[in-house]
Amino acid sequence: MADYSSSPFAGKTFGVTIDKLNKSFDGVPVLRDVSLEVRPGEIFVIMGPSGSGKSVLLKHVAGLELPTSGRVRIGDYDAADPQTRDRVHLALVFQAGALFNSMTVYDNLALYPREHRLCNEAGIRERVLRTLQILSLEKAVDKFPGELSGGMKKRVAIARALVMEPELLLYDEPTSELDPVMSATITEIIATLREQTAVTTLVVSHDRDLALAIADRMAVIMDGRIHAIGKPGEFKNPADPAIANFLNPTIDLKHPRFQQLENDHE
Repeated sequence: MADYSSSPFAGKTFGVTIDKLNKSFDGVPVLRDVSLEVRPGEIFVIMGPSGSGKSVLLKHVAGLELPTSGRVRIGDYDAADPQTRDRVHLALVFQAGALFNSMTVYDNLALYPREHRLCNEAGIRERVLRTLQILSLEKAVDKFPGELSGGMKKRVAIARALVMEPELLLYDEPTSELDPVMSATITEIIATLREQTAVTTLVVSHDRDLALAIADRMAVIMDGRIHAIGKPGEFKNPADPAIANFLNPTIDLKHPRFQQLENDHE
């Protein structure tokens, strides 16, 4: 992967403060008094089971959801304020990539700078090609998303985020649906980009290996509540049985979990 440190992308970065955030849908609580701080320049990973509220939490940071109560701040700005998007270069890498299938890789990356008229077409081309080189995607420039593997789609989605020259970079389940080798590759990309740019990086994931390998700090969310926050080493042998079962589940063929789940609902 090409060196990123000397590129124009490297700039200022923002921290994130979440203060007593609550979110309900149709009266059903999804987030419950969530408070945490993401420090400028760190990789912070939020882990939790499916349905725990972690992706909803990320959408609040991105300004895609409004709190029922509480507040999310990016630096000194309210994440719910539309004007914050003009003050902070924030990029979100969606779980499914969210690439436009009718556009080539080049045009997917060029869309943002074109729509926002960041530079002329020659400048856009330079920015796009430089970003593709950073992620070793030069040969994919004229391909359509349907011609790419799952791993390449993830890399293109990250490249599209980098074209925005982000000061805050958000990832929603970046290793989902990938094989172990490609999951490791995406994990390396996330860590390398942070090392070379110091961009604040917030990752939502259920990937234990990713979190333990690259997080400066991490949190576990369950049932919409933060159960623990700390450094990765503090989670290798957690004392909380619920966290231990989530991070280090055992396989018991004599007492399968699904049978216990059925018993719990009888």
